[in-house]
Amino acid sequence: MPALAVADALRAEGAAVTFIGGERAELELVPRAGYELARLRVAPLPRERPARALRAALIDAAAVGRARALLRTAAPAAVLGAGGYVAGPVGLAAVLGRRPLVLMEADSHLGLTNQLLAPFARRVCLAFPINGRDTRRYLLTGRPIPEPATDRDAARRRFGLGPEETCVLVFGGSQGARSINEAAVRAFSGASFRVLHAAGERDLPQLHSPGPHYDLRGYIPRFGEALLACDLVVARSGGSIFEIAAHGRPAVLIPYPHATADHQAANARFMERAGAAVVIPDGELTPPRLAQEVGRLLADKSTLVAMARASAALARPDAARQIARQLLFASESARPPRHPRRSGDPSTRQTEQGA
Repeated sequence: MPALAVADALRAEGAAVTFIGGERAELELVPRAGYELARLRVAPLPRERPARALRAALIDAAAVGRARALLRTAAPAAVLGAGGYVAGPVGLAAVLGRRPLVLMEADSHLGLTNQLLAPFARRVCLAFPINGRDTRRYLLTGRPIPEPATDRDAARRRFGLGPEETCVLVFGGSQGARSINEAAVRAFSGASFRVLHAAGERDLPQLHSPGPHYDLRGYIPRFGEALLACDLVVARSGGSIFEIAAHGRPAVLIPYPHATADHQAANARFMERAGAAVVIPDGELTPPRLAQEVGRLLADKSTLVAMARASAALARPDAARQIARQLLFASESARPPRHPRRSGDPSTRQTEQGA
């Protein structure tokens, strides 16, 4: 999703964008957004299983060759590595082919792929400040997100919310979060406020709405409207915290305890230190605890308003455009100096952005 936000910003600047991806969510999301997707077979490196790591290394070595061929065909003016193991072979292929490489890190730690590629990148764009990553190579941009929703009245009408009704939005990421799903349904079964709950398709068959006040869904398209319509968010603390902040919403955050390098806990602390969120560790999440924290916040309007302001102050809505500008600058700086055209020279030169 961050890469798609940057792609949209590039397209708005007149650049053509091609994606290279693997076998995950990009198979559906990238074509749906109107971009070409070239597929690459890449395997993650399991650090604690040497036999599987060797097999993955062989797959990834072959992927570098495939990525080099794809880049020769696409001839991009610059390459964006959006993190994750698929970006490894493509980023290495860009370096070997002397193509400008820009990286973005969407989490609060530098992932393994970005650690390995950073010395070769023109710029590394960071979602969060990271200790030791403060040289000129690194740029704090925030995490790219889709354009925020702006019409709160229309958003509330979409979900059938009256002008004076209070709404709590519950979600746990694209696949949902089982601990949050189960706790929320029980915690808010008799609530006096409205609940909008995006549970994810995986858990939805096992969940049941406890009443007419409880709008239980698997997935909510145009999710920014759900954020804008609500008064308080209950969620995990992945990259979605930047969407929460862009819509100026206070939050109760329950970090996923098995996230790589425990980055969701770091994300949650980032929001908490700013006064924008209350954090409940996943191991301490119970229906009574969740009901108590949400009830306390909803009963204290001044605190809720202060948290909303603190959340909005963390927003970086220009992140996608900033990263797009870094790519465009890298592509321009890599071009050879222009010379006056002679008769018969090609009149145009196509520029393509590879992501």
